[in-house]
Amino acid sequence: MRDSAANGQPTDEREAAEQEATVQKSSLLALSRRSRRAEEQSGCSESGVETAEFAVPAPEAGNADTSEEVQMSDDAEKRQGFKHWRRQRPFIGGVMAVLGGIELFFSGQLDLGNMQIQFGIEGLQATVIPIAIVVLALLSIFRPTHHVFYGIIGLVLAVYSLIGVNLGGFIIGMLLSTIGAILVVAWMGPRGPKESEAAEGETA
Repeated sequence: MRDSAANGQPTDEREAAEQEATVQKSSLLALSRRSRRAEEQSGCSESGVETAEFAVPAPEAGNADTSEEVQMSDDAEKRQGFKHWRRQRPFIGGVMAVLGGIELFFSGQLDLGNMQIQFGIEGLQATVIPIAIVVLALLSIFRPTHHVFYGIIGLVLAVYSLIGVNLGGFIIGMLLSTIGAILVVAWMGPRGPKESEAAEGETA
């Protein structure tokens, strides 16, 4: 009996120790699960805050897009307005005549140190003829109703510049002014919207 009692005490102690160990393990597992849940909840809250922070600038991006669209529409309207204005006058011929007059003017102002290059008749006409060509070209652009008159006078002056202004600005200024004056004279008048669309379709 004493042996059985002696053997029974250790078994009870072992069982008690095993129960305590299982309780400790279960408590540790419960603590670890709680800590994991707490970490997951904190991560979700942080991600929610980040998404909220990133969601705030969305209206600004929308405003930027709308402002860019408004700017693009304004640029498109300006381009369309300039195209319409350009079609109502001999623009290309006037620009070429202006460039030719500028080239004629600067061709008579060539100074290489103490040497000045000058061909033809010297004097005031080397300055007056280029300025007159530029003025006539600008008048043909901004006052297109008398484009034939301005173009003919500009053509005469451009041809005369071969004698009067440094061989016509070394031929380059005379050619630009002559071609521009011819285009100004040959201009067929303002285009309507249907004619301009048909011309664009043919060029395309």
